[in-house]
Amino acid sequence: MLAPSLLIRGVTRRVNSTLVMGVVNASPESFSDAGLYASLDSRLELAASLVESGADVIDVGGQSAITNQPELDAQIEAERVVPIVEWLHTTYPQTLISVDTYKPSVVAGVLAAGADIINDVSGLRYPEVAGLCATHGAALVVMHTAAPPKTRLQDANLYRDIRSEVGSFIESKCNEAVALGLSRESLILDPGPDFTKTPHQTLELLRHMDDLRRFERPLLLALSRKDVLGAITGRSPRGRGASTDAAIGYFAQTPGNIVRVHDVAAAVDVVATVDALVGRRDIDPEYLLPDEIRHERPAT
Repeated sequence: MLAPSLLIRGVTRRVNSTLVMGVVNASPESFSDAGLYASLDSRLELAASLVESGADVIDVGGQSAITNQPELDAQIEAERVVPIVEWLHTTYPQTLISVDTYKPSVVAGVLAAGADIINDVSGLRYPEVAGLCATHGAALVVMHTAAPPKTRLQDANLYRDIRSEVGSFIESKCNEAVALGLSRESLILDPGPDFTKTPHQTLELLRHMDDLRRFERPLLLALSRKDVLGAITGRSPRGRGASTDAAIGYFAQTPGNIVRVHDVAAAVDVVATVDALVGRRDIDPEYLLPDEIRHERPAT
């Protein structure tokens, strides 16, 4: 399978492997971080640590995806994320910046501040978001969902054929974005794990990602600490690290992914190991492991 290309701000990148997207939750309501990063300084420190750990993309979010809660006011959301985007754009110009938002006014603000990707979890509920991405040359994530944002919908009978329904939805939204001026090469597809899906439905979808790979676009796989992994392991969010890494390893065998994770260092190691085992990277025949990493240092 050929690796898909991704056009962002006039530059085309071939996604030959799996890109790692680190998460910066600028939201005290986050289901996963639970307000660990409450100040701007702590969020910038987190972003810096993720970049230094090898993140290809930093995804900044100001509104938690926790459902059955009111939407965050757009101005408050912008106040949370724009300073982080501006700082990343200045401090780490080679790192791609993604913002998890769907509100047009927030999208306009973060694109002006230097964001490269809009991670729209609404399923393009506001089509003008695609037009804004086209104007700025940014990429757009098209995610499947069957309900408005912040709405919990868990129904075992919701889909007659989840694979075909998700594929048809994403294809339709992609065509809508292209009609509004966005290059098809700037689209990223997201099956929407857990979004309006039971764990069983999410698992069924993830088992058949070739259904979406046929569109020849990069796939965003936001699996880190998700409910489907909790259903498999019986663990709460912060105990789902091993299952997150296992999922990354499974999907990383095929090129063209962006994995959205909380533990960037672990994900980078998983991707590097898989790439070596499948032949996408090699070890110099003359290389010998230096002593400083052959053995652990003695405890002092």
